[in-house]
Amino acid sequence: MKKVNVFVTLRESVIDPQGTAAISALQAKGYNEVQDVRIGKYIELTLGDTERDLDTAVKEMCEKLLVNSNVEDYRFEVLEVEEA
Repeated sequence: MKKVNVFVTLRESVIDPQGTAAISALQAKGYNEVQDVRIGKYIELTLGDTERDLDTAVKEMCEKLLVNSNVEDYRFEVLEVEEA
């Protein structure tokens, strides 16, 4: 069994209104050293054994459903999980 961690972020060219709001809130709380905040999302997939190429399958899942490729970038890591 494999665990896949997918990290999704807005592309650098896309304005991040949540990040802008977070900067304002952090600086209002006295964290003036914060210069930039980019908000993203984290997705965990647990996958059973398959004959398919895992990297190809995860890329397809991301590009077809999990990630808006017009405004988001992603990367992922695959971990081996011991079955209980």
